Amino acid sequence: MTMEGDPPPDLQAGRVGRAHGLDGSFYVTSPRPQLLVLGTSVTVAGRRAEIVRRAGTDGRPIVRLEGIEDRAAADALRGMALTVKEREAPALAEGEWWAHELEGCAVVDGERLIGTVIRMIELPSCEALEVHREMTGSQPTGSHPPVLLVPMVKDAIRRMAVEEGRIEVDMGFLGEGGSDEGGPEAGEGEGQ
Repeated sequence: MTMEGDPPPDLQAGRVGRAHGLDGSFYVTSPRPQLLVLGTSVTVAGRRAEIVRRAGTDGRPIVRLEGIEDRAAADALRGMALTVKEREAPALAEGEWWAHELEGCAVVDGERLIGTVIRMIELPSCEALEVHREMTGSQPTGSHPPVLLVPMVKDAIRRMAVEEGRIEVDMGFLGEGGSDEGGPEAGEGEGQ
């Protein structure tokens, strides 16, 4: 969550990977394909440049930037972040947010504060919120591990009220009881 008046942060579009060919093209690692569109201006090594070539796949894109004309120039950028100004990024669909917009949101189950979103991470099957649990004394709430991963799926998340800085989750679905209190013991012995 950015504070009002703060400029929106730059969005990471990926990192410069190994060179591809001799013309200055390179693979992008950890790509966010929606930000790697032909004609988009990206910043790398403190310099803005336009994407003048886009090939490969969304999972393994190949790009070439204006002013990067050969393999040596692409190799010199290897490992550096590619960023895009948020105001220049494509508009998101309703119900979608950039990861930084979720950071700092309170995570609740009913009226119970669970913790605060630290960041969003990518898992093999979905994205997840990494939540730093609220502390009670020297222990996280309910003496659970200090970090909770909440998958970004309908069953886990009841409501996203990002503009209010609040995300409502179902701790029962996450296996920790919660407002439904339907833990694994509730169904033991049935159907056997």
